[in-house]
Amino acid sequence: MKQKKLLIVFLILLFFCSDFVFALLSPKEQIKNTVDNVINILKDPKYKGKDKVQKRRAALRAEIGKVFDFEEMSKRSLGIYWKDRTPQEKREFVELYKDLLERSYSGKIESYTDEKVVYYDEKIDNNKYAEVRTKIITTDKKEIPIDYRLYFNGKEWRVYDIVIEGVSLVSNYRSQFNKIIRNHSYQELVKRMKSKQQEELLREK
Repeated sequence: MKQKKLLIVFLILLFFCSDFVFALLSPKEQIKNTVDNVINILKDPKYKGKDKVQKRRAALRAEIGKVFDFEEMSKRSLGIYWKDRTPQEKREFVELYKDLLERSYSGKIESYTDEKVVYYDEKIDNNKYAEVRTKIITTDKKEIPIDYRLYFNGKEWRVYDIVIEGVSLVSNYRSQFNKIIRNHSYQELVKRMKSKQQEELLREK
């Protein structure tokens, strides 16, 4: 009877605690699930066409947000300038950066809808950091490497950087951001990010 009660408690916890379920996934499984779902969105007829851009991007963002840690990516991309920001500035920057990254990733992945995705074994460092290497193989046999860097937050694996064709998104943006802040100011960086965001919104309409 006692074992039966324990089993019931376990099943209840399993049902209500999604973090526990995600924690059971390896970095490779986590990435594969997300990428497979993203590709399914891109292949779905209800998301195809120029008039479905906003609907498609919204679905992609929802899926990407399940595994990408945008606050961690923001910290790494802003580098030494992160600690000087107020809580309000940090929240604002994370939202702007999240929008920027989602558009960048979506823009890259949207070009590859019918190609084959190959997943390699993950590389795990001290059970805290991991890298999952993938390749998109196009119909003309061109290979586009996309590697995902993750960290374990105590519950699940979360992406903190993406390396597309050898270029780290975080490092690339950090270089750009730092240059603008050094030559102008943090406020100028935010102004440009907001301007870019508005341009993209108008382009999607």
